[in-house]
Amino acid sequence: MQKCPVELRHCCPNTPIYAVAVTVDIFNDKWKLSIIWQLLDNEKRFKDLNEEIPEITQKTLTVKLKELEQKNIIHREVFAVVPPKVVYSLTPAGERLRPVFKE
Repeated sequence: MQKCPVELRHCCPNTPIYAVAVTVDIFNDKWKLSIIWQLLDNEKRFKDLNEEIPEITQKTLTVKLKELEQKNIIHREVFAVVPPKVVYSLTPAGERLRPVFKE
């Protein structure tokens, strides 16, 4: 498969090319799809996502969560408690994917 000729970091987030590139990136990655699917119902902690997607390694999950966060599809919230608590949820941009997943 050919890569997008425009790297995402060089695109303005409010342009059609950026939206298309992000969409292709998400729907071309089974792990990102699985993560978004799990977050459709409610926010989840890393441990919950790792248990609900048993085939994914912790390293891959970490990488994919960071990629989705950079693309503003998910939000990562860190709570200042001991032990540390991190919760992932869909952003408004991620919520706009809901109809695609529910049909």
